[in-house]
Amino acid sequence: MPVGGLTPQAIDDAAELVVRNANIHTGDPRRPHAEALAVRDGVITVVGDDQDVAPHVGQATKVVDALGRRMIPGLNDAHLHVIRGGLNYVLELRWDGVRSLRQGLAMLREQAARTPKGQWVRVVGGWSAEQFAERRLPTVAELNAAAPDTPVFVLHLYQSAVLNRAAVQAAGFTRDTPDPRGGQIVRGRDGEPTGMLLAAPSALILYSTLAAAPVLEGEDKKVSTRHFLRELNRFGLTSAIDAAGGFQNFPENYSTVVELAQAGELSLRIAYHLFPQTAGQELADLARWIEMASPEDGDAWLRLNGAGENLTWAAADFENFAQPRPHLGDYEPEFEKAVRLLMEHGWGFRLHATYDETIRRDLAVFEKLAAEGLFPAGNRWLFDHAETASPESLDRVAALGGAMSVQNRLSFQGEAFLRRYGPGRAADAPPIREMLDRGLTVAAGTDATRVSTYNPWVALHWLVSGRTAGDLTLRPPGNRVDRQTALRMFTVAGAELTGEEQVKGVLRPGCYADLAVLSHDYFNVPEPEIAHIESLLTVTGGRIVYAAGEYAGIDEELPPVTPEWSPVKHFGGYQASRPAGVRQAEALGEAVAESELHRSWRARRGQLDGTGDVPFDPCFVL
Repeated sequence: MPVGGLTPQAIDDAAELVVRNANIHTGDPRRPHAEALAVRDGVITVVGDDQDVAPHVGQATKVVDALGRRMIPGLNDAHLHVIRGGLNYVLELRWDGVRSLRQGLAMLREQAARTPKGQWVRVVGGWSAEQFAERRLPTVAELNAAAPDTPVFVLHLYQSAVLNRAAVQAAGFTRDTPDPRGGQIVRGRDGEPTGMLLAAPSALILYSTLAAAPVLEGEDKKVSTRHFLRELNRFGLTSAIDAAGGFQNFPENYSTVVELAQAGELSLRIAYHLFPQTAGQELADLARWIEMASPEDGDAWLRLNGAGENLTWAAADFENFAQPRPHLGDYEPEFEKAVRLLMEHGWGFRLHATYDETIRRDLAVFEKLAAEGLFPAGNRWLFDHAETASPESLDRVAALGGAMSVQNRLSFQGEAFLRRYGPGRAADAPPIREMLDRGLTVAAGTDATRVSTYNPWVALHWLVSGRTAGDLTLRPPGNRVDRQTALRMFTVAGAELTGEEQVKGVLRPGCYADLAVLSHDYFNVPEPEIAHIESLLTVTGGRIVYAAGEYAGIDEELPPVTPEWSPVKHFGGYQASRPAGVRQAEALGEAVAESELHRSWRARRGQLDGTGDVPFDPCFVL
């Protein structure tokens, strides 16, 4: 982009990229604000104003005018299932950002018509019934009407799944299929499955059913992953910590990101964890991995960060807030062996722990090992989620050198949490201010893709406002954070969890050139609009990996989405919200349509007067 006042020079050490005329929040306390920066070899070389970068503009330098827009360090999601999400992205119909069930069902109906025989339509996470105008789930009957012959699987949080008739058959459910442990197949009066699956409380029934659907093979997995990473770049993400998870086997399910990294085709930096998949085999898996690799193996784009988010299956509490807290058995003996094995070999770890009852039991194991000198020992470790962590437990975490990672799961499950535990507990879920006040590293993430949306701005809005996707306020001001703190939780704090805080999370010379130029100024937009921010220009390692608006077309080219019938090819990913006035008009239109449905219903029952316009109720006729 030609920019007046910056004349290219014939110099040997010219910058490869210069971004100027920006409103830069650097995240660096030594220089919090700037107007321009220069990049060479993927690293920031200059941060200052236009005069500072002008001497570094050479004949081949890309100069981008930010047009006065807000620039921030690239975002880092500290808990994202990015590897698993990438392997499935192009197969999924995303309801992330969809504001009405009517719209979601219309998308589903259209997608079912183009989905070939043998494939499924799958809606897998990123939404909640509370975000819809109708405030409800789709019914089995609605799925059957939208897709009479194509299997449809709709996952709702960690709570339930709705299947149409074709999906029940494709999954092999019959009246004789037993309920799996921790799950329920809802049945009708005739004993046949209705199409509803309930996590009671374990989500294993939901994920094992989804695993029966067809998967991508070969190059299609690379294309899917690259498009998912581009979708994350759309929101300014330049890094993520992969939390592993169920149905993510090492090394086979990691091979796609490894191959992309080797080809230089990752557009997002990934630090990954390893998660034992088979109950009863966890210690053997961990011991085998310790012989194969060491934490921080890899490079700036793809690196091992440790074990977790489960070490042993028996120690995992389930986060289905529609069900009572699960009571775990005697898991400590095997759990202690796993933790000891990791700490003795210099491996860090992260632990899924929703409830304080679980956190206290885990801490007792750590304190026992601390008496032997294994805590704190320089290995990075943390608790994930921690919605009901107590002040006493946080004191113990701090004493043992741990950290915390929180996610906006209550953006989508907040109403269920409130119904079960009441407003007092909901106000402190999770106790973010208590964590920060103790000096703990507190990083933020989304836990996408199977529950929360991967859009980090929804999570940032939740951190700042305390409000759910259904616009319910749960956390009071005393348990919220200001915008700068929230942004730090999504940048520097995530880098601290991977030991990269010296090179990532701030915009200063010597740090990675990871940045985002935003559609709207995060620090000045009205609070409700934070969730609607996107990036117009995302740069990772000096490469322009996403460009939109005035910058459209200057990012790296991707191969087209395959297969041709992919929902992503036709709908994209996150469904961006309209401006407030347009949303009001859409809501009015939906109300009119809903009114017409009621009128038609009354007409079919003869509940209109002679003019055909005025409804009446025969129960009240005098």
